[in-house]
Amino acid sequence: MGGCTLSTQDHAAPSEGGPGSPVAPTSAAAPGKMPRSTSIPKQLASIKALKKSSDLEKAIATAALVFRNSSDPDGKLGRAAAKTLLQAQFQNFTQGQESKSSYREVLSELDEHAENKLDFEDFMILVLSIAVTSDLLQDIWSVRSTN
Repeated sequence: MGGCTLSTQDHAAPSEGGPGSPVAPTSAAAPGKMPRSTSIPKQLASIKALKKSSDLEKAIATAALVFRNSSDPDGKLGRAAAKTLLQAQFQNFTQGQESKSSYREVLSELDEHAENKLDFEDFMILVLSIAVTSDLLQDIWSVRSTN
């Protein structure tokens, strides 16, 4: 699998929606991209194929947009930017995990990443690795379905 190739030159900045709200950057090299002030939900709504998508498809599309909005023009995310993004966008999964050896191991793998930059595939592996070591996942598993 290859990395995300839909990145832009600018990094995400908070939108009018509040602190930490992901937004799409604008770039002259990316015609047809959403303007900087467009929120992730509006970006998702503009993707025709997602109109009748499942929750899982929307979740992956959201992760792809968050990554794309934060990545460099080559579709890569530096280690520091990845850590900052996780702190801002994944804090409920990372909060309180610093003392866990499994969490520290995942982050040390990020520090040892050969390229010092992550493509989308590497980023998703990092996100999933953190999620499965998180205490929040145990809370999620304990929620009963109403089906």
